[in-house]
Amino acid sequence: MNSPRDCLGHVSGGRILDVATGNGGFIGFLVTGLKDYSDIVAIDTSERAGAAFAETFKDQPQIRFERMDAGQMAYADASFDTVCIANSLHHMPDLKATLSEMKRVLRPGGHFIVLEMYRDGLAETQLTHVQLHHWWAAVDRAQGVVHNETYTRQEIADIVAGLGLQDVSTHDLSDMEGDPQDAEASKQLGEIIDRYVQRAAGHPDLQRRGEALRRRIQEVGFHAAASLLVVGRKAPA
Repeated sequence: MNSPRDCLGHVSGGRILDVATGNGGFIGFLVTGLKDYSDIVAIDTSERAGAAFAETFKDQPQIRFERMDAGQMAYADASFDTVCIANSLHHMPDLKATLSEMKRVLRPGGHFIVLEMYRDGLAETQLTHVQLHHWWAAVDRAQGVVHNETYTRQEIADIVAGLGLQDVSTHDLSDMEGDPQDAEASKQLGEIIDRYVQRAAGHPDLQRRGEALRRRIQEVGFHAAASLLVVGRKAPA
């Protein structure tokens, strides 16, 4: 598997915008991989994510959170040297608006980074992750939360191609080294399934689907699905 430095070691991040940051999980990848950077602004609409983010990065003043809608950003044109979005394309209520805003606030010549898991061409243990993720998405949608199923690798590539970036590089990230039936990992996944089964109360089909996935973890095992990392540059003005 390519390391963060293999993928991003050529990029001087400058001022970075991390869109739909959640708890800030992708920031560790950025900080580890980038050649250098000055500061990171992370945005999300979730107040709960903001609280978790603040605790995680409380000792790093160069990394801060702002609650904001990615489809309508309160930033001037060309405000950032790098923009990125990780594992959130399938969460966007209006993906076209989000990507358009990201490109608007990126300076000409700046880097645009996309990381997104995909659902095809995977090992059976990785498909366990895909099926879990699609079930989580179905439970979320039943509660009115925007959460679509994941894309194929080609669909992700096509989405990024539509941005008209230059100097594009791609990296497939996949880690199959761990034990697919690791007891601790299976326990953690079981706890997540418990929570989602409770959330799916009133939807017996979704609850049965969760129990089937619990059995699949025991019988088939689990590896994280592969992801496609795309790095490109906005065309100079």
